[in-house]
Amino acid sequence: MAVVSPFRALRPEPRAAAAVAAVPYDVVSTEEARALAADVPLSFLHVTRPEIDLAPGTDPHDPVVYETAVANLARVRRAAPLVVEAEPALYVYRLRDGGHAQTGLAGCYSLDEYDSGVIKKHERTRPDKEDDRTRHMVAIEAQTGVVFLTYRQTPLIDAEVERVCRTEPLFDFEAADAVHHTVWRATREQTSGLVGGFAAVPTLYIADGHHRAASAARARQTLGRRATGAAGPAERDSFLAVAFPDRQTRILPYNRALSNLAGATPEAFLQTVSGLLPVEPTSQTTPDKGTAAMYVGGRWYQVGLSEGEPSTPRDPVASLDVSVLQERLLGPVLEMADIRTDARVRFVGGVRGTAELERLVDSGQAAVAFSLAAVTVPELLAIADAGAIMPPKSTWFEPKLRDGLLTHLI
Repeated sequence: MAVVSPFRALRPEPRAAAAVAAVPYDVVSTEEARALAADVPLSFLHVTRPEIDLAPGTDPHDPVVYETAVANLARVRRAAPLVVEAEPALYVYRLRDGGHAQTGLAGCYSLDEYDSGVIKKHERTRPDKEDDRTRHMVAIEAQTGVVFLTYRQTPLIDAEVERVCRTEPLFDFEAADAVHHTVWRATREQTSGLVGGFAAVPTLYIADGHHRAASAARARQTLGRRATGAAGPAERDSFLAVAFPDRQTRILPYNRALSNLAGATPEAFLQTVSGLLPVEPTSQTTPDKGTAAMYVGGRWYQVGLSEGEPSTPRDPVASLDVSVLQERLLGPVLEMADIRTDARVRFVGGVRGTAELERLVDSGQAAVAFSLAAVTVPELLAIADAGAIMPPKSTWFEPKLRDGLLTHLI
């Protein structure tokens, strides 16, 4: 069963919600975060990326960064202001991006179920990123980043969520990127119905936010040794997340750009690739499944990935286009043994479009770029159910939840 618990959210007054709401800390660089928050003193980026308020070049893991996060949270709490809900509640959070809409349940999800595997993962985490968010959570005694969960859609939960959506929203605004954010606070009766609906869900899946979830588990271990604070120890046994039904979840491609061709010229590289895989010029920059679009030497090419069989054809990971690309091209041709650690690769989220791939290559920042078809939600669930791990940077979920609207005090 999936356990979701109401919580006393730290949240902005509705009139300040749009100013406080910020993109997730890990989708922007320090420079991008600094620019976004420069004229927005209430932006939650001052809390989640506090190095933006320090001298350029400051080590983002310096203790002063986490001290600044504490100070900035206190400042935003006073200025917005941010208030703590009088009673625990669950929240319904809707994202609308053009014609796409997805509606999920925001609440606190069980770290015991995360540890036991009821909440399934599909991605390895990096120790340095875990260390950073754990230190951040411990310093401010709060979870600011929202984990994105998904589950197999059920009519019962759909009906309970729809009941909440018929009420007056708590927040309702359009962000600068034209994504519309609407949040409703469930009543005590509605919360009870939602908790009951999720109790019948056998499995939850982390879609986005593996580092945030892992850091919450580590922060529990650290804070559990401290004296009980105002939030109480039970709050440390859960993590903040929004669970969206699988049929509403949208995955965009996660593309790759490489800084060099392992010593080859573009012409020699093309000749080598053509000897291994079907290659032909194309104008289709967003490929179909089983192919990749490759940009090199100022031109796009379609590369066939489905000819021949990967080494383990029935393995749900090995059959992914991104895995076949690694096995049949990036590894043997570009000598990329481990894409996790190779400094030549740059991962480009699908939201930036293939024009960004062209820009990187045409400017000389990359030598070749690959556009891939998006992983599907059924593929992701099958991989997680198999206990397998996807290649790094295989999925880009869009639209993104905003930090600062609901914060979990621990």
